[in-house]
Parts: sequence; C-alpha cells; structure tokens
Amino acid sequence: MTALWRAVPPLAADALRALRRYAWPVPLAERPRNRQYLRDRLVALPLLTVVAAVTFGWAYADVRDDSATLRDSFLPALVGLAEAETSLRIADREAAESLAAGEAVQLSGLSKRYTTRTTRAVQHLNQVARSGALTTAERQELDVVSGLVVDYGTWITFAQNNVADPTLRDAGLSYARSMLCSAPGPAPTGKVGADGYPACRPATGSRSDATAVVDRISSLEDRLRDRLADRAAPGGRVLATGSLSALALVLLAFGHWRTQAFVHHRLHLHVSVPLLVAALPLPAVPFLTADAVLAHRAQQRVVSTAAGIAERTTPAIESTVDDDPFGARHPLLIRSLDERANRDLAAGRLSSLDGVAPWVVPAGLLSAGVTAVTLHAYRREYVLVSRPGATP
Repeated sequence: MTALWRAVPPLAADALRALRRYAWPVPLAERPRNRQYLRDRLVALPLLTVVAAVTFGWAYADVRDDSATLRDSFLPALVGLAEAETSLRIADREAAESLAAGEAVQLSGLSKRYTTRTTRAVQHLNQVARSGALTTAERQELDVVSGLVVDYGTWITFAQNNVADPTLRDAGLSYARSMLCSAPGPAPTGKVGADGYPACRPATGSRSDATAVVDRISSLEDRLRDRLADRAAPGGRVLATGSLSALALVLLAFGHWRTQAFVHHRLHLHVSVPLLVAALPLPAVPFLTADAVLAHRAQQRVVSTAAGIAERTTPAIESTVDDDPFGARHPLLIRSLDERANRDLAAGRLSSLDGVAPWVVPAGLLSAGVTAVTLHAYRREYVLVSRPGATP
C-alpha cells in the first residue's frame, strides 16, 4: 500500500506532462518521436473522453430530469392545490346560496355543484399527496388540510340540518367558513369580493401560524413554487460540470484531428478507422446541447405559468366551466394553464433524443476504450516510413 501511494505523484506528474504536450504539441514539421507522440495521445485522449462524457452526461441528464420532475411531480401538485382551493371556495358560495333558501333546502338538499366541488377538492388533495412533490412535513400538513375539509363539510351539514333556525344556521355556516378562510365575512350575507365570492384572502399563507384551509394551501403553494423555481434554475454544479465538459470536448475534438493528421503523415494511413469510430459521439454533442437549452427555456416558461396558477386563477374563472362546459376556455383557467405548461415542456426538447441521456456516459467510456486500444496498437507496431532507420 505504501509503494502504491508513493507511485501516485509520479503518475500524476506524467499525466500532467502528457496533457501539456497534448495541449501544446510539437508541430509535425519538427518530427517528434512517434513513440512519445503516441504515448502522450494514449494518456490524453482517453482521459479527456472520460472527463467529457461523465461531466457532459451528468449535466445533460440533470437538465432532462428537471423537465421530467416538473412535468410529473411539481406541476401536478401545484395544479392540484389550486384546483382544491378554488373548488372549496366555489362550494362555499354554493352552500351559502342553498342555505339562504331557508327550509326549502331540507327538501332539495344542497346544490349539486356543492357536492361535486367538495368531492373534487378531496380528490385533488389526494392526488397532491401521491405526486411525490411534498416533503414529509408537508405531507403531514396536507393531511391536516384534508381533515379540516371533512370538518368543514360536517359544519355545513349542521347548518343544513338547522336551517329552520336562522341563528344555528348562521352559526354553523360562519364556523365552517372560519375553518376555510382566515378572515371570512359574516354569513350568510357577508362581504363579497369583486368576483362575487366571499372574501377569503390567504392573510397568513406565508406564515407558520396558518390555521385555515386556504392559508395552509397557500403556504404549500408558496413552498412548492420556490422549489419548482430552484429546480428550473441551472444549479452551480450543472454550470461547473457544463463548463468543464465544454473545455474537455474542445480539447478532445482538437486532439482527434491532430492524431488523424499524425497517422496520415507518419503512418501513411489515409485515415484511422478505429479512431474515426471512437470520435463518432462528438457530432451528437451540438444536438444534445441544443436539446438541453430548449429544455431549460421551457422550464423557465413553466415557472411563469406556475405563478399564474397560484396567483391569477380565481373561483369566478373556474366556475365558468360549470356554467358552460363546452364553451371557449378562459386563458387563466387552471386547466388551460396546466395544458400550456405541458405543451411548453413537450416542445422544449428534441423528441428524437428521448432516452439518450443514460447512454452518454457508456458511449464515452466505450469511445475511450476504443481510443486506448487503437493508440496502444499503433504505439507497439508503428512503422516509420519517412526516415527508414531513424531512431523512433
């Protein structure tokens, strides 16, 4: 083991000298020794191939994974939270209007839209829980939200059962709304906003003491959007590995070209077919880079769309689907924004390169192996044609 550690510094020094001669080679006109030239290439070309393949492959796969995570996890969770919040607010107004009818609600029951929207809200919360976008603490908070939604329905049922007594009816509806909103208006004729729905602003959505359903959902949305933006932004590791891979790829392309020129002039081969095969992955790099750039731009557009889903959608907009399900969709409808984000992610890639990311590193390692074997064979069996009898 001691001997092995002592051998590491000389090997590292030899590798650095080989890389230096590789980056600043002696011109072929000065006729460098074949054995030395091929030895330098034998060290530098496979090493640069491995470095370029690992760094570029990791950065490219990371960008592709970010798009997949946004599409399959973060975006569905954000959409589910927005759908649940707006559905509950629509259901709340429907409950208030039904209860305002007095004893008639005992015969007809609450409106169908109320039942549909509360059921839909529970379904969306369950979908968010299965999305995989939430942390363990957030999953627990979502469970609390689901419990509050059940309790909200219980108090609405209490108000329905006591609709003949205005005092008990209003008390039940007021308590239900206090569970839904942090500052609801008094029921049943409370203050309404410009969209016709009772005021229900997430006053404590960004604070840790959020208690109402809308507050908690707003808090989850804020944290989820922050993580979505972080995931869409190019991280420091991606930038570092991308820069390193760019440098390695430039040196690698330069080295392959110089080595082919050497083989042509010294070994009198028109072209080295094995080295040409080893360099085949290089032409794919510009296409993979373009694919990564498209994916990154699509991710930035999704960040803007996510802000619209969390901030610009309203119950009034969502209720247009119930009023006219086959009419033209509002551009700020949650479903419309979701489809826009998915279209952006679908367009933000070269579909022909789907599934290529896992093969970048294996292809680079195979190329490095072919290069090493070829140069080793040339180094052992080279023939100096231009100066017979000269010292190699």
